[in-house]
Amino acid sequence: MGAKDSSSWRGSCDGPWPHAHVGGELDHAESEWLITNDQGAYAMSTLALMHTRRQHGILVTHLGDDFKRHVVLSHLEMTLEVGGRSFQLSTHQFPNVAPTPGYRLLDSFTQDPLPRWVYRLPQGTVERTITLVRGHRAVITAFTWSGKEPARLTLRPLMPMRLADGLCLEHGAMLQKVTLRAGEVEVQPVSELPAVVFRHSGVFMGSPDWWRKFEYLDDRGRYEDFQEDMWSPGTFEVTLQPRRTEYLMAFVGRAPADAPQELLMAAAQHALSCDPGQPRAAAVRSLSVSVESFVLGDGEAIVAGLPWLDVWSRDWLLALPGTFLARAQQERAERSVTLLLARLVDGFLPQRLTAVEAARTPCVDATLWVFPVVARIARTSVDTAAFLARIMPTLDEMFARLSSGPRATAWLTDEGLLENSGHGPLTWMDARVGDYSFTPRRGLAVELQGLWVQAARCYAELCETVGQPEGAGKAERAIEKARAAFSRRFWNRESGYAYDCISPGPNFDQSWSDPAIRPNALIAVAVAPELFESWQRLDVLSRVEEYLLSERGVRTLDPRHSFYVGNSGGTIEERRAASHQGTVWPHLLLYYVRAKLHEYPEDREALTELVERALLAGRALGYVSQNADGDAPHRCRGSPAYASATAMLLEALVLDLGG
Repeated sequence: MGAKDSSSWRGSCDGPWPHAHVGGELDHAESEWLITNDQGAYAMSTLALMHTRRQHGILVTHLGDDFKRHVVLSHLEMTLEVGGRSFQLSTHQFPNVAPTPGYRLLDSFTQDPLPRWVYRLPQGTVERTITLVRGHRAVITAFTWSGKEPARLTLRPLMPMRLADGLCLEHGAMLQKVTLRAGEVEVQPVSELPAVVFRHSGVFMGSPDWWRKFEYLDDRGRYEDFQEDMWSPGTFEVTLQPRRTEYLMAFVGRAPADAPQELLMAAAQHALSCDPGQPRAAAVRSLSVSVESFVLGDGEAIVAGLPWLDVWSRDWLLALPGTFLARAQQERAERSVTLLLARLVDGFLPQRLTAVEAARTPCVDATLWVFPVVARIARTSVDTAAFLARIMPTLDEMFARLSSGPRATAWLTDEGLLENSGHGPLTWMDARVGDYSFTPRRGLAVELQGLWVQAARCYAELCETVGQPEGAGKAERAIEKARAAFSRRFWNRESGYAYDCISPGPNFDQSWSDPAIRPNALIAVAVAPELFESWQRLDVLSRVEEYLLSERGVRTLDPRHSFYVGNSGGTIEERRAASHQGTVWPHLLLYYVRAKLHEYPEDREALTELVERALLAGRALGYVSQNADGDAPHRCRGSPAYASATAMLLEALVLDLGG
């Protein structure tokens, strides 16, 4: 089963919730579903519950402080016996055979608001609902039977107990010890990892065993290995009475205190509360629900993407306005940016916040993005003075650091442009395999000039608000100096577009430049239109529409360029190498919308339709994928659920287009 870009799904009649009619057809069940909780745990698979990625599972969570996720519970192998017949309801892919046939009984999938599967048998239907428990590393699976006579449900947990990016192969080190308590079973198959506790209402029969050679079809070609063995401690047998729900809970760490039905209801109520309801547009409602999946705690962090990305400062900032401000969550926005700024290192934000080395690596564009985010939050704060009193000392430090002379990361040149060292994660377009950079942003990068001018403009605004005229004057002088230098240096008359990168030297006869048409000039036009003359902004938009704009987003390179890669599949290294050589990135549509509205404010309806069309191709229902192939049909690639893409399209629809 090779996962497609989208399934035949629609929002249910009760809200923005995905619904797919499967009807026993495997092709109708290839899209992915995803749920998370506030602890960073997730559950994810295809609609058929046939895993196609090693990162799939029904309880995937971090088990320590390093945010390294582990697949604790991959499957609940499910068999129903009724009327003397046995029905296998699970679907797996094993080598050289057709998938096991559980999908043939799958009638539909609905997430309303929790994922729910309906299996249709001759004697009745069985519904399966999965939810993660808020505040805990726990998953609950609920089963409801509609037949006239009782049925017996057999569940076998499959537990690889390994890092989400790894694989488990059969070995002799799994501990076979099982501790039984009333209504509970505790297992700890790996001594270095916490114990897993199951709460149940049936009978547990210990029969430790290995299930072998599960195949992950989406991993073929991406990784060298795509087969896995999984350990099981035994089986649970539960009697299903007609129209009565039974529950199986699995958790690590602190035990939930409430009953499963109460925990399930709390998760459902939280999901429902994320829906802004009518009369908001369907796309706005769907994205409003989806962006909550990336939030840790009550705004303590925003995860960059699922299932394999963690917390990156750039993605956190890019996603913050759409995640909180587009949903009128002012307090969460203030809390979130305040907590992020507490991670500052020597005047710069770090690249990542969950890896020791990356936590010391400065990220230039993330640091620049702080200023417009803080300014936007301050404009709508109920207590702007108190908010800025907490924030301004840090912003003063950051602005002074950026305004200084040559440093190891980034600095202002004598002519007032922002130069970077060419080392480290300078901008979003930083594609590396090992130490080799495929899209070097050395010298003077056009988007960094736009971000610098935007940062200075917002810093001046904030200084005026808190009564710091000296700081405002310094920022305004920096803007004027940058504008003059930008006007002299960046425009390429031959292409009618801005250079992507140029040398820092002021003399043209000693300089080099990159004339490639990439979306970075679009970013600069969107965030700092004052850098361009009116006719230049129109030319940038014209080139973007001619060579970069697609129905899924904006390409990262002009298809006429010799480095263009139209299909970005292959191994992880090949995908990284191609990730900015033509791939389409949906989040860039926000910059196109913003630049277009600046010149053509009457185009709101057409821009709204463009954004809404881009939402339909995601791999995970309700979410926006990280990127897609540059060539049609623009197959989705990267993280199936990408925070900044999901949030920035919501930001475009609500805050820019008024949806």
